[in-house]
Amino acid sequence: MNAFMAFLHHVAAFTLVGALVVDFVLLRDPLTPALARRLARADMILGMSATVLAVVGLLRVFYFEKGAAFYFHNAASIAKLALFIAVALASIYPTVKFLRWRKALDPAAMPAIRRVVHLELVGIVLILLCAALMARGLGQF
Repeated sequence: MNAFMAFLHHVAAFTLVGALVVDFVLLRDPLTPALARRLARADMILGMSATVLAVVGLLRVFYFEKGAAFYFHNAASIAKLALFIAVALASIYPTVKFLRWRKALDPAAMPAIRRVVHLELVGIVLILLCAALMARGLGQF
């Protein structure tokens, strides 16, 4: 079961990154109704994968793998969780804009959304760093 949970965790993580990269690429184009729909779809996939990632991640912490004591006594693990929460909170802004674009497009919001997506991608890279440190047992206190 540990292997299956790890598999789900990785599938959700790669799907999340893929959806975020789709957002990143699509945001280079001028805003049109078709582009807004594609961005909303990618954002929906991102949200679903983030939800699966969080649920499976918490299940792994509390019921599988090394146990909650290991993860909550590891600075890299705590940083990874904090970064995940920060990225999730940052993703609220683009999601709200994408939902509003169903009624009326707002091209003026594109630069801010691009910046948020860039920050989310940086957050993902830092999460990967924390995961590597955590997997090596670094950060234990």
